[in-house]
Amino acid sequence: MAAFRLSNNVIGALNLVTLLLSAPILGGGVWMATRGDGSECDRHLSSPAIALGAVLMAVSLAGLVGACCRVTWLLWVYLLAMFALIVLLLGFTAFAFAVTNKGAGEAVSGRGYREYRLGDYSTWLQRRVESSKNWDKIRSCLAGAGVCGSLQGRNETWAQFVAADLSPVQSGCCKPPTSCNFTYGGGTRWGKTARMGSADPDCDEWSNDADELCFGCQSCKAGVVATLKKDWKRVAIVNVVFLSFIVVVYFVGCCAFKNSRRDSVYRRAGGWKQAGYA
Repeated sequence: MAAFRLSNNVIGALNLVTLLLSAPILGGGVWMATRGDGSECDRHLSSPAIALGAVLMAVSLAGLVGACCRVTWLLWVYLLAMFALIVLLLGFTAFAFAVTNKGAGEAVSGRGYREYRLGDYSTWLQRRVESSKNWDKIRSCLAGAGVCGSLQGRNETWAQFVAADLSPVQSGCCKPPTSCNFTYGGGTRWGKTARMGSADPDCDEWSNDADELCFGCQSCKAGVVATLKKDWKRVAIVNVVFLSFIVVVYFVGCCAFKNSRRDSVYRRAGGWKQAGYA
């Protein structure tokens, strides 16, 4: 009975923590989806947040009630859900490492920032970003987030600008490619008159309109992919740690389930005395 109480107490405590964590995730997702002034970014992120929060809450409740109330079938459902989660995390982590193993920004001579080419990255990431349906959402998200706002307000000299450390999105979306040889006019203003026969199609896409800039450029898509790659790599590393934790919880849950079934057998047999443990 001591082993039963210990394993069930551990499972109950762990699931109580998970249940408390799921509430703000679910609440935040609902808030992003329903607030009137939400951007496309918020609405795009709300569905995964709601789904994650709901799944965590349901699984945590099953584990908590099953462990504390000795409900064997709930523990069985909990273990099945945990096993499915482990398999999904394993698959996603392996996939994330696979699609982020290639592609990097190119150093530009005399510049403090890097520039990015879409073809350098994995085909899967390219297709996800190049899809017109996805890109329209991403473009709206970038515009709503004001990713170029910090550059638009700057009154820098050319020397100060080229020494700046721009993010991949800023480098790809907020300025024309270096190969265009445009004249820098401060902030996000560039003069096309200095173009010297560049073959880069992004040169024709560039606009000084604050709502356009290079949001239609391949370099902008490449900057987004570079950012996704970095984020996915971080998520994959976090997943390895989280997966290790989940595996430990799963094995503790297996012990709790085994002990719960044993306890049920003893109770159906009329108690410990009738089971021969007088």
